[in-house]
Amino acid sequence: MQITLEQAEAAIHAAKQKATALNLKMNIAVVDAGANLVAFARMDGAWLGSVDIAIRKARTARFFDMPTGDLGQLSQPGGPLYNIEHSNGGLITFPGGIPVKDNNGEVIGAIGVSGSTVENDHQVAQAGIDALQ
Repeated sequence: MQITLEQAEAAIHAAKQKATALNLKMNIAVVDAGANLVAFARMDGAWLGSVDIAIRKARTARFFDMPTGDLGQLSQPGGPLYNIEHSNGGLITFPGGIPVKDNNGEVIGAIGVSGSTVENDHQVAQAGIDALQ
């Protein structure tokens, strides 16, 4: 099963609402189970440099079916996945990417958010996830 465009748009809408409530300008990407871009939003004034980061966070979360912040903890020096960010054409291993799961717990896609602190990025991405549950 794949995330639908309707679901991706709902996640982006909720993430944009959260970003607005926090007075943030974000880039928000949603990918399907194959890590292909389904939907994207760049809020007015969001950093151009964060466009690619948001997409890579979503792809990274899908590639490894875990939040990017969790992957980041495993990829620290001495960690079991040290230097993994250099694989797959470049990964993002800090918070802001979260897998999207269906009602059966199967990963159907992922959301990636970039444009603020990693804590805010994660919080906005979580709002997108929460809208789908």
